[in-house]
Amino acid sequence: MLATINRRNIVKLDNRHIILTGASGGIGSEVAKLLAAKGAHIALVDRNTEALENVARDISPYKTDSMTITADLTTDAGRRLVIDQTLRSFGKVDVLINLAGMMSFTDFSIEDPFVTELLYKVNVLAPMHLTQSILPHMVERGEGRIVNIGSIFGSIAFAYFATYSSTKFALRGFSEAIRRELDGTGVSVTYVAPRAAKTPFNNSAVNKMSSAVKMNMDSAANVATHIIRAVEKDAKDYYIGWPEALFVRINALFPRIVDQAVKKQNQITREFAREH
Repeated sequence: MLATINRRNIVKLDNRHIILTGASGGIGSEVAKLLAAKGAHIALVDRNTEALENVARDISPYKTDSMTITADLTTDAGRRLVIDQTLRSFGKVDVLINLAGMMSFTDFSIEDPFVTELLYKVNVLAPMHLTQSILPHMVERGEGRIVNIGSIFGSIAFAYFATYSSTKFALRGFSEAIRRELDGTGVSVTYVAPRAAKTPFNNSAVNKMSSAVKMNMDSAANVATHIIRAVEKDAKDYYIGWPEALFVRINALFPRIVDQAVKKQNQITREFAREH
């Protein structure tokens, strides 16, 4: 783990009002449970109504206020629904966690252009537009937090994940820029970069490839624990996994060395990326 942490500011989640996108996913459902256990009030957001209701049922024993919002975050109407309904029900938003995301694992030369555009809409534009919509509310109150869930792939660009990696690079850049822009407003920005995780997010080709190259993978529960820790520790940047966090630093300084280091892995990966 590598993090830039403000040790003087411990963030309390009890009684905080939080929007969590991607709430019905493998990691999102685990984050929801941890937030509820800490006494947070959560607006659970995703496209799958039934899955959202299952998450709401799982966290109901914690007796916190929660609600489900079924919305398509790639549309203006969907994003407005999330912000308007949360503010109407909670009265305020203390934290926005942009967790919803999509992955594409393929040879970029044959990737469907629709998929390329969809990943940018979900992974980049949706969190940017949601952030833009909630910022006036947070800035006016003089407090709030934006939490963007990126990826190690947003610092190390992996072959056959060209679109996914580039969207996470964009989210990382946005997080850094908006953090500097919000300096002095009372609104903070946390960027969390997990390494690969064992969730339904991965298709069979990704699972077979990760096994073949012996890729380190965390459980969804472990990733969720680190996300909560990053928020509570007021981290600016938080990278999950070792030695992946070290490779991020190496790649930033000596990317051509990393080119050589991943050559063999790329040859193995190619077989699985072209399966479909």
